[in-house]
Amino acid sequence: MPELPEVEITRQGFAAALEGATLRELRLGKPLRWPLGIEPAALRGARIGAASRRGKYIWLPLNRPEPEGGLLLHLGMSGSLAFTPEPQALGPHQHLAIDTSQGCLTLTDPRRFGAAVWSAALDQEPARSLLAGLGAEPFDPTFDAAALHRGLQGRRVPIKQALLAGDVVVGAGNIYACEALWQAGIHPATPASRIGPKRCERLLAAVRAVLQDALAAGGSTLRDFSSSLGAIGRYQSLVAVYGREGQPCPRCRTAVRRIVQGQRSTFFCPRCQKP
Repeated sequence: MPELPEVEITRQGFAAALEGATLRELRLGKPLRWPLGIEPAALRGARIGAASRRGKYIWLPLNRPEPEGGLLLHLGMSGSLAFTPEPQALGPHQHLAIDTSQGCLTLTDPRRFGAAVWSAALDQEPARSLLAGLGAEPFDPTFDAAALHRGLQGRRVPIKQALLAGDVVVGAGNIYACEALWQAGIHPATPASRIGPKRCERLLAAVRAVLQDALAAGGSTLRDFSSSLGAIGRYQSLVAVYGREGQPCPRCRTAVRRIVQGQRSTFFCPRCQKP
């Protein structure tokens, strides 16, 4: 599943090229998880604004007198956005194409869990409900270790699952949660409520460091992710514990172990990471 680094890399790949472009035609393929919510013809002539990201959603403003609003895009489990100079014919797994004066943005999603929905604004429906449960952005300067600590209080679930939930802080998907917990020296099964202020400082710093490294590496390509410009991610070659069961921990040389939490594989060092 594309996580925050992959979504941000995707956004960066087309945002500057599309900003200021005129939408010529919006073409639809097979239906996605939710209906578009507007007639495609109503968007012709809209001027595309600056694409932004919230969690794993991309907001693409479409500026025109009527209707005013934008498209909220989500890549689902296996989706991707591709930016090309010229319009492309929609294939069997391509569900949306935005043809503009400056190129074409196409959404491909074999499993059809992705989404493209029209909303008048981010604080109006349906965008408001879709974004309501998201936690803080990890690089938000107003989100600090004290805020993380408050968000974890009273939670009995393991800290790994609390990170994956994304309602305290977004961005720490499975691979990145494993790596951040290793960097912070925290066992993934530790109840979230037991992570004290000092360890919250280490954990937040680790989450930010891991995500920054992933962004610099172009994200992770574990199966089929590529950026909107077709580039493959390289972070998977930099991991310390994820996918390395039985191999030595880079810090202490103890064999990395794997457990299953919430139907997801968790990798950790049993010596370095303390409950």
